[in-house]
Amino acid sequence: MKLTDNVLRSFRVAKVFRENSDKINCFDFSSNGESIISSSDDDSLVLYDCQEGKPKRTLYSKKYGVDLIRYTHAANTVVYSSNKIDDTIRYLSLHDNKYIRYFPGHNKRVTSLSMSPVDDTFISGSSDKTIRLWDLRSPNCQGLMHLQGKPVCSFDPEGLIFAASFIGKVEFVEIGPFATFKLQYDRTCEWTGLKFSNDGKLILLSTNGGALRVLDAFKGAVLHSFGGYNNSKCVPLEASFTPDSQFVMIGSEDGKIHVWNAESGMKVALLDGKHTGPITCLQFNPKFMTFASACSNMAFWLPTIDD
Repeated sequence: MKLTDNVLRSFRVAKVFRENSDKINCFDFSSNGESIISSSDDDSLVLYDCQEGKPKRTLYSKKYGVDLIRYTHAANTVVYSSNKIDDTIRYLSLHDNKYIRYFPGHNKRVTSLSMSPVDDTFISGSSDKTIRLWDLRSPNCQGLMHLQGKPVCSFDPEGLIFAASFIGKVEFVEIGPFATFKLQYDRTCEWTGLKFSNDGKLILLSTNGGALRVLDAFKGAVLHSFGGYNNSKCVPLEASFTPDSQFVMIGSEDGKIHVWNAESGMKVALLDGKHTGPITCLQFNPKFMTFASACSNMAFWLPTIDD
């Protein structure tokens, strides 16, 4: 089944899960698309089975809190940042609920976490104005960048470079920065997310305001600015590409999901998730024709037509 405008418009909420007592601050699909792990401000990690469409397990991180959770390449381990006590990143085995390793270094809240798609390295960005490069096999930081502002960062789909964005700049880093794009900076909001499309050609910059930007990943030109979704409380809303790199989607504070064509910039769909709060998390399944959205509830979506 191919993702088209009509298929996207046909998506409806198939299941809603009310496993959390507070906001879901992050979730991540496993690379095979078969499971989701979510983290919440209620200090819980909930593991969902996407094929059966049900929650499987709940784990807790009461002491340290949990935020920005990411699967590693093994489907039974995750890394996540803490939002209590300290800003250490933790590497957890879901199989026996034990920590494998700690990654201390940041001294303010971690705002970005991205796993390399090709190996065991990952990067983290923090309000302490640094980006750190890590290897799952070592607790020591493998690389450190000092920046002028709070960064958001992400690996590209081939794991060769990562992009870092801060105060009006997007910088691409290999062993050293090899390209820097200057962007007009909107002082009314902060950049809160950066993602590459799967084909590596586009970059999506999300904010805690009412606008998204799609950039050409090679030239740095702003191709589209998307707005028209509600975010009056300046919440960091997660925006995502669909896996085929064709569409861009974001939630809003009124529980609706807005979808645009990434190439033409045309609005394609407005979907009502009937969420009780702002849709802070939104991602398409990397392998299956389904996506998930979350406020304090988790919703699984399915198309209602075969195109």
